[in-house]
Amino acid sequence: MAQNVYDEAEFFSGYSQLPRSIHGLDGAAEWPTLRELVPSVAGRRVVDLGCGFGWFCRWAADEGAAEVLGVDLSANMLERARRDTAQPQVRYERHDLEQLALAPASFDLAYSSLTFHYLVDLAGVFRTVRTALVPGSAFVFSVEHPIFMAPSPAAFVDGPEAAPVWPLDRYLDEGPRVTDWLAPGVVKQHRTIGTYVDLLRDAGFVLDRLVEWGPSDAQVAATPEWRVEQERPPFLLVAAHLPA
Repeated sequence: MAQNVYDEAEFFSGYSQLPRSIHGLDGAAEWPTLRELVPSVAGRRVVDLGCGFGWFCRWAADEGAAEVLGVDLSANMLERARRDTAQPQVRYERHDLEQLALAPASFDLAYSSLTFHYLVDLAGVFRTVRTALVPGSAFVFSVEHPIFMAPSPAAFVDGPEAAPVWPLDRYLDEGPRVTDWLAPGVVKQHRTIGTYVDLLRDAGFVLDRLVEWGPSDAQVAATPEWRVEQERPPFLLVAAHLPA
């Protein structure tokens, strides 16, 4: 089973205080750009892989989705998602994404936000998604940018006059990276951009867009602590489709 840090009390408490946990999609700085990659969901069957608190599931329902399935490994996340969801077309299931089975051709859109960098067998997950989508469907997801995941331990240097510096540490050395984010010992899987593209292609998807996201000047002006995010992209946003 994948590491389930979201059901650990210390991690879940810290995560629950993040702006995106409190304000939902409006609290996710990358959401406006990610939303541009998501096609119309009206009348479509949608699956959200790693749905967390269910923010995207509820958004999709409000946008007219016919059916929305949110899948997550965390019981804590799903408990809150169910509590906060009133839309009848949304349902939630608890699964390890690396062991997930979905009915063939049962969805018109697959979506995932900041989940895939926790998974070891991402190739298998992509194959599962391919089988679950009808031909012509879209697959949109975000992950932590590989540059963000491979900084030198002494990478961030800041001060009143200093600019952040982000030398890379073994960027081409893919595999687990252990970080102390919200709690000690969080394991994430580092992959290069090229590997993400190859995994998509190997699973039968066609890449439509790849965005190395960073905040705009306006966003930094509104939230100055985001200045460092302009020095290296924190998120990789991907849009692909299954050929018709």
